[in-house]
Amino acid sequence: MTDRDRHSLTIIPPTHPLRGRVAPPGSKSITNRALLLASLAKGTSHLTGALKSDDTRYMAEALRAMGVTIAEPDETSFTVTGDGRLREPAAPLFLGNAGTATRFLAAAAALVHGRVVIDGDEHMRKRPIKPLLTALRSLGIDATSETGCPPVTIRGTGGFEAGRVEIDGGLSSQYVSALLMMAACGSGPVDIVLAGDDIGARGYIELTLAAMEAFGAQIDRPSASSWRVAPTGYRAADFAIEPDASAATYLWAAEALTNGAIDLGMTAAAFTQPDARAYDVIASFPRLPAIIDGSQMQDAVPTLAVLAAFNETPVRFTGIGNLRVKECDRVAALAAGLSRISPGLGREDGDDLLVASDPTLAGRTLPASIDTYADHRIAMSFALAGLKLHGITILDAGCVAKTYPGYWQALASLGVAFDGQATDDSQAH
Repeated sequence: MTDRDRHSLTIIPPTHPLRGRVAPPGSKSITNRALLLASLAKGTSHLTGALKSDDTRYMAEALRAMGVTIAEPDETSFTVTGDGRLREPAAPLFLGNAGTATRFLAAAAALVHGRVVIDGDEHMRKRPIKPLLTALRSLGIDATSETGCPPVTIRGTGGFEAGRVEIDGGLSSQYVSALLMMAACGSGPVDIVLAGDDIGARGYIELTLAAMEAFGAQIDRPSASSWRVAPTGYRAADFAIEPDASAATYLWAAEALTNGAIDLGMTAAAFTQPDARAYDVIASFPRLPAIIDGSQMQDAVPTLAVLAAFNETPVRFTGIGNLRVKECDRVAALAAGLSRISPGLGREDGDDLLVASDPTLAGRTLPASIDTYADHRIAMSFALAGLKLHGITILDAGCVAKTYPGYWQALASLGVAFDGQATDDSQAH
């Protein structure tokens, strides 16, 4: 029996609507932004409501390796103390498959006087970072990668000159966010301009700007595609992190699939993260739109795709080409997983995903082992299929620890039962 088999979970469909209260974990996106900004600030910052998961631990450990003092007074808080500088780490920074940490730190490493190597696991080594490195080099920063993916080497001089930089954000908005956060620590104003109109989920840029301003940055917005960042540096702040909207989508979908009532402690309208816009789409189930543009709520697409399997009519997902360069090729993974449940249920059409939809699937026994490809979102979204079908087994179920270590416990608290065990820190009973 392989480790993957031992760490699998088979969901037992509940016989009742899921009702109860679940508090989603803190936002991964905001936590990693706040950790970096607090580390670049002078003084002590208190971050509350934070996510403690694989991705945020990689970020915190990397920042500690660069001389920042980070304490963890409780399960949802960080206390960050710095002097406004990052220092050369003694060894390469290993960031697993944490895309935010890798992209953000690749830019921030330009502020180090010395050499910084940023690396990740086998999955991260396939995720592109070349557009960010190209932008950094245009500012005179020595940033190299042999493959256009990690490992990345930055040879910093302790800062960089003011100037204008163009960035191609078509593959990921994280490139833009990385530059924006670094820019406040330059020797003068930095103008950041999008090369072309395409950008990954634009809402994440707004998250970045809001977090920067909370730590004292000053940003002008000459146009929808450009920003001017003043050389203010950052000041310490007390910063509250909102719950994770991407995590909330699984609970909203679980509620819709079971006609349940799950209280998350806040309304969908109160979220500032882009994936919260999935709430209105989920609320239309089982009459989802025939075409769903996922470009501005990319991490919600796996949730919506599995939900669409039980919709009354077929659904086409568009604007999701960027999902091919996430933790795995999510377009292919979704098509493959859906078709394991029922042949032809999911199909790739270029970069679109077609979900054939079949409401008669509900209640049937359709044994399917879902390969998660070590991708937390594939694991969590396909668990939703197990709420309606008998025989859904999630392989490598412990990969949810990347962003939602308590996911299986959350479902269990609502009355979902499982056969099997995920991992020591992600168990369900």
